Parts: sequence; C-alpha cells; structure tokens
Amino acid sequence: MNLSDSERIIAVLDSLKYEQNKDMNKANLVVINACSVRQSAIDRIYGLVEKLKKNKKKPVTILTGCVLKKDKKKFAEIFDYILDIKNLSNWPEILKIKKLKNYKNYLDITPIYSNKFSANVPIMTGCNNFCAYCVVPYTRERETSRPAIEIISEVKNLVKNGCKEIWLLGQNVNSYKDPSTGSGQITNFPELLKLVNKIPGKFWIRFTSSHPKDFNNDVINALAIGEKITPYLNLPVQAGDDKVLKSMNRHYTVKDYKNKIKKLRDKIPDIAISTDIIVGFPGETKKQFENTAKLFRDIKFDMAYINKYSKRAGTVAAKLKDDVSVVEKKRRERVLTEILKQTALEKNQKLIGKETTVLINEKRLARRSFGEGGDSNYFGKNEHYKTIKIESKKNILGKLVRVKITKSAPFILTGEITK
Repeated sequence: MNLSDSERIIAVLDSLKYEQNKDMNKANLVVINACSVRQSAIDRIYGLVEKLKKNKKKPVTILTGCVLKKDKKKFAEIFDYILDIKNLSNWPEILKIKKLKNYKNYLDITPIYSNKFSANVPIMTGCNNFCAYCVVPYTRERETSRPAIEIISEVKNLVKNGCKEIWLLGQNVNSYKDPSTGSGQITNFPELLKLVNKIPGKFWIRFTSSHPKDFNNDVINALAIGEKITPYLNLPVQAGDDKVLKSMNRHYTVKDYKNKIKKLRDKIPDIAISTDIIVGFPGETKKQFENTAKLFRDIKFDMAYINKYSKRAGTVAAKLKDDVSVVEKKRRERVLTEILKQTALEKNQKLIGKETTVLINEKRLARRSFGEGGDSNYFGKNEHYKTIKIESKKNILGKLVRVKITKSAPFILTGEITK
C-alpha cells in the first residue's frame, strides 16, 4: 500500500513538472512516505532527516503516509509540511503551486506505475479490526472501499497496456464493499474477484491482505473458479494459541483457522499458503509458543513472515508488559524458521522436473569466469508465488516464461526455460 500511494504521489508531482531525483542531497523537494506498522520504521525517519541536512539547497520537505497524531507533533518541528495522503489532490494548492482537479478520493488519481508488467491496485484503505499490536486503524482510519467500476477500469487499462500481474490491495480485502452499488445489491470481495477475472486478456490476479475472520466460503469458491486468480494465499494467523489470539484481538480460534485452510485445500489442492507470525507477544508463555510451533508442523506453510514483537506506541498492546526477553524472542523465531525450512524444502523438492509459468521481475548479472559468455541471472515468481532463478542470454524481464525446475532449496527454486 505504501508503494501504491507513492506511485500516486509521483503522478501528482509529475503533473507539476517535477522530475524524480534519487539523490536527496540534490533535490528541491523531498517527500517521505511513512509506514507506521513498526516503531523502527518511524525511527528511521530521523535518520533520513539527518541525511537531509547535507542538502545545501534546503529543500521543501513533506511527511505523509501512515503517521500517528503524537508522531505528527514531533515531526512538525522537522518537516515543512505534514500532509494527509487522502488529501493528495489538494497538495499543489497547499504548496501554493496551482490548483488541481478535485478528486473525491485520492485513489482516483491515475498513478505512475513502478513497472509495466506488475501493478498494485488498491480496492480499499483503512481498517476496522483494531488488532492489539497494530496502528493502522489510527493512521489510516476506518475502512473505505473504492467503487468497483473504478477498480475494473484501472485493471482494464493496465491489461490493455501489457500488465501481466494485478495485485488487489487493502488492509483487509475480505471486507470490501462497493460503495456505489444501489438497490441493496452490494458487490463484495468474492464478487469483485469474479468481475476482475472476467476482464479479457492474459494476466494473473493476486491480492493482499486477508483477515482470517472474514475469509469465508464465498471467497474460497471465488478463488477456486477464477482461472486467472493464482493458487497462492497469504493468510496471517499471527499466533497458534487461542489465548494469545484473544489478547491480540484477532476474533478467531486456531480451530477456525485450520478449518478454513482445510476447506481451501479441498477446493484447490495445489494452493501455496503463506502466513504472518508474531513471536513473543506480551504474555506469550513457552507453552503457548509451542502451540504455534505445532500449528506450523500441522499446516506446513510454503512461506511465513516471522516477526519478533516490538512495542508500538499508540496500540493497545503497548499498555501490556513486554515480558518476553529479546533472547527468547530470537529463539522462538529460530524454532519456527527451522520448521518452515523443513516443510518448504519438502514441498519444493516435489517440484523438481515439473514445468511452471514464471513472471520474470528481476535481472542480475551472473558471475562469470574470464572469457565466458554473457548470461544473466533472472528471478521471478510462479503462479504459487515461489521465487525461481533462471539463466538466460535473452532479455526476459517482464515476460511470462515456461520453466522446468531443476534444483530446489527452502525459499528458492532454480529452473531452465523450456522451448
């Protein structure tokens, strides 16, 4: 979402004849688009401010994005402007440059996309869930959905221009409700998936993020019948113990979560599933952590994003005693990582010799001996969102290619292009 917002900021500044400069020390205007999910991200802003002091031009500085009210007060003495991302269309007027067209929603602004083959399309912003560790409801405020007609229009234009991968974005995509639908017929997330799936063209549909409490049978059925929807899902469980989940204010149990995964795998047997985990949440005992480790062994995730709990001011959890030591948090992280490595490797080894389609999204020069040819290492993601490395003399960046898997490791596969 942060990247997507940045693409819209760039579009507005581009319309004002600004040119991008990657060197902050040479810029006349510097915009920092903050993420408040972790305290460390906010702390890094102070480091960026120190770097700005080297700029002899004394640029105009703007802070935007996810910023808590208490942080805004601190940063008000450092930045020239602290501007709400939702008020993006009014920025030029605030900066006394010129007046732009007034948009009802900043998401109506056509972004300048980071690349031509993969695009982020926000379908909603904000969150109503108030998880104990999260500041998003305080920085992004309540959930606001985009009209389905605008989302469909944006996706159609992207596909028409050769985009091969569409990410539908939201803090909780499952709670999407089309605000523009009349006569009581509300387009919800499963219906939106079906509408996007009907758009002509060869492209993949992915989405993030899903909250398990709203991940229902209708969503599962939409995934199962959508031939353009990739067989990959990130479903953050956050903890494998019911008491910890209740303390986190997650509104589901471990049994609920496991039942949803079972239904999903019954409908889509080859689906790859990743999750998000917080270890060392306040009050989490060693026994409760072992329940999370058991869940990892039972579910056998393809990937997991494991985070050590850190206190985030402004959240409910910040009022709780952070009673799990840093050493113990690191140990718990290692335990889950080892289980993940084992299960991910077992899954990936089964793919050796099989063919898959890969969207190439990165190019790196391969190491070569003196006098050898000019192959490049390319990296991409397949339908199951697994990272695959390929060597090629041809430029395949941004292409969908068929690849045969030749080697496997827990978090990366190696393959060769098939003819």
